[in-house]
Amino acid sequence: MKPKQLSAQDLADRSARVQALPNTQPLTSAPQHHSRYFNDLTDVKLRAQQEPQWGIYIAESSKVIRRSLAAGHQPIAFMMSEKWADDLHDVLAHYPDTPAYIGTDQELENITGYALHRGALAAMARPEPADLQELVKDARRIAILEDIVDHTNVGAIIRSAAALNVDLILVTPRCADPLYRRSIRVSMGTVFQVPWARLENWPADLDILHRAGFTTAALALEADSLTLSELSARKDEKLALILGTEGHGLSPKTLAATQYTVMIPMSHGVDSLNVAAASAVAFWETRPTAS
Repeated sequence: MKPKQLSAQDLADRSARVQALPNTQPLTSAPQHHSRYFNDLTDVKLRAQQEPQWGIYIAESSKVIRRSLAAGHQPIAFMMSEKWADDLHDVLAHYPDTPAYIGTDQELENITGYALHRGALAAMARPEPADLQELVKDARRIAILEDIVDHTNVGAIIRSAAALNVDLILVTPRCADPLYRRSIRVSMGTVFQVPWARLENWPADLDILHRAGFTTAALALEADSLTLSELSARKDEKLALILGTEGHGLSPKTLAATQYTVMIPMSHGVDSLNVAAASAVAFWETRPTAS
């Protein structure tokens, strides 16, 4: 179904509603310390360094913005087209002290470096890191992502984790940022629903999980690997699954520190699944039993 074509009067009414909000202002008036948050969003390497330094992340689309706010995250600045400002009218009204910079589609593209089909962005304050021992205290299922640098895979894994009762995501120091814009978008905003933390001492931090009573199992093709169904049959009360990159796999130090390795049996000569697909299979098969 094609979107409804707005009349000139409809457009004038929409513009009046947006301009009546106390915090909307032209995109051209945005100060440098705010506009920098949205500059060159397609430069992945640069953004991955800058955003944590600035203490922000970018939420893209009205759905993701709403989910981040519902999780209690605080906005620093909004940037969007007039159409999406009207769609997010209630949000902008709820945060009257947060500037909302409104521009044309072309003005938005000039700043971000790409066409904003979803039309709305927010620079959000990055939450403070959580304490690992507190996070694991009540968890039953944990997923650990070792050096997975593809933001799409990270987002897809988090989405599966949210859907399949994983309580906590842990990422190693070199893993891609779960709060990078593409990770958030691919996760459909579920990164705000599943607690996550970045490990500082990997794989030494596995000792914290072992002391907390977790069985640790790494997805790896080793000679003594359990099959996924064999691992599931153990019915471990607390289980941490470790996932690595498809190219290099898990590091020897990680495999040495992990209690078990586990494999998903393949058919038709296929040697492995994409890590995001493998995570979904593993999360489902090892889901906790009802207590």
